[in-house]
Amino acid sequence: MKTVHCPLAGFKWDAVSAAVLIGLSFVPGVARQGLELADSPDHPLNLLGIALIVLQGGSVAVLRRWPHWSLALAFSSFAAYQLLGFPTTFAALGLLVALVGAGALAQRHRPLTVSLLLAGYVLLVAALIRIDPTLTVPDAFAFGAMLAALWIFGSWLRSQSAMRRRHAEMLEREIILAERTRIAHELHDVVTHHVTAMVVQAEAGGFHPQLDAKTQQLLASIADGGRKTLADLRSLLGALDGKAEKSRVPAEQQAAEVIARARASGQNVEFAEQGEPYPLTGATGLVVVRVVQESLTNALKHALDGAATVGISYGKDEIMVEVASSGRRARGSASNSGGRGIIGMRERVELAGGQLQVEQLAEQFVVKARIPR
Repeated sequence: MKTVHCPLAGFKWDAVSAAVLIGLSFVPGVARQGLELADSPDHPLNLLGIALIVLQGGSVAVLRRWPHWSLALAFSSFAAYQLLGFPTTFAALGLLVALVGAGALAQRHRPLTVSLLLAGYVLLVAALIRIDPTLTVPDAFAFGAMLAALWIFGSWLRSQSAMRRRHAEMLEREIILAERTRIAHELHDVVTHHVTAMVVQAEAGGFHPQLDAKTQQLLASIADGGRKTLADLRSLLGALDGKAEKSRVPAEQQAAEVIARARASGQNVEFAEQGEPYPLTGATGLVVVRVVQESLTNALKHALDGAATVGISYGKDEIMVEVASSGRRARGSASNSGGRGIIGMRERVELAGGQLQVEQLAEQFVVKARIPR
């Protein structure tokens, strides 16, 4: 049974309530102020009666943790107490508390709970009518209607709580959406401005008459990378504020394009493919491209000479990506658990159902990714 678990403080208050119900059952002048269905001759209170009093009041102590069992314990001990003809007790009010609490807290098997409770009540009334001839069907119906009203009241409390929870979740979603929109606008105003300025300056610098061909090629590569960065930024910013462009996503890039841009910027990158290559699109393509891109960026920042070797193996059911760079500089090196880049790669690969392995060898730093197709 799935129930709503309460914090420790709530359990303590339930235990206090149970202790009060049991304690008042033995206080003169209050003990007989309880709940009674049949007016049968009082049977002298004995150890069995005391045990039933403890069970009736004690059922409240487990109400928040196990509402179904609390209600079952309260009803069965109340029924046994009535059938045995013990004197009215204050602890019988535990049944009323259990009805309201179970109506509010029980999450599963609610129709079954109501059916069992109704069947048990009918059997109890049938047995008590034989013991107490003064108990009439209208009296039993009125008593049962009171019990049903308490369950319905608890169910109403449950619906109100669910409504407040949905309202809070909706408010939280609205706050998150507003924050995403704010971040998107700030990124658009700041980051895209600087990237655009970088592209314009790189393109303008390429027309300088005194530049050699290699420098012009480098500036053209910077400008081309900046334009693609702007396109990806617009797509990602659109996703943040709910206005993503469906015509283009970053996954449209291919690993070969990333490697070509790295080579154009002066990085020494060797590239080898095994198997029959096929277009890298969708979520798989995005993961492959981002693993290669982040690994090359790490090699440029941390490797001894910035050089790297990229290998992609195309299988029938999976793609294997391996990027090896020539060792690490003394400072700024990344461990196997990695910095943010490696953590980001690992999350992307694992979300796609794959595995990422990072190895720091004596002469090489190797990133291996297995990505399901």
